[in-house]
Amino acid sequence: MCVLGIDFGEKRVGLALSDPKARYAIPLTTLERRNDRSVAREICRLAAERGVVRLVLGEPLGLDGNRGEAAQRVRRFGNRLEKTSGLPLQYVDEALTSVEAEAQLREMGVDPRKNPGRVDSLAAQILLQEALARQAPVAEDPQ
Repeated sequence: MCVLGIDFGEKRVGLALSDPKARYAIPLTTLERRNDRSVAREICRLAAERGVVRLVLGEPLGLDGNRGEAAQRVRRFGNRLEKTSGLPLQYVDEALTSVEAEAQLREMGVDPRKNPGRVDSLAAQILLQEALARQAPVAEDPQ
């Protein structure tokens, strides 16, 4: 019942994974992006391996809420990913997640410029956690 968060970028794609009850997100990894097809296949492989039931893809909306070229690019990738994976895909506004990720890394004493992959996976965690927080909580098993 895990959910996979995806921070799409032209060079790297950050990934985060939820716990099985879809309450908490943790950074998973960063993929180097050569092209859409290969990164979509890798995401599908990881999703199958981890028992993912839903994908959450960050969409870079403008501060005014409009979809620019970057958001349209993410939508094209999302369409490919949804068809390839067969999993439901949810878009969430990823505005300023990379800025927040960089700030968190700095607070931990990590230089974001020297660790771009960590920025991407942490940004994926931030957008996934926001998406999980908006969802209805998963009921506890009665035992």
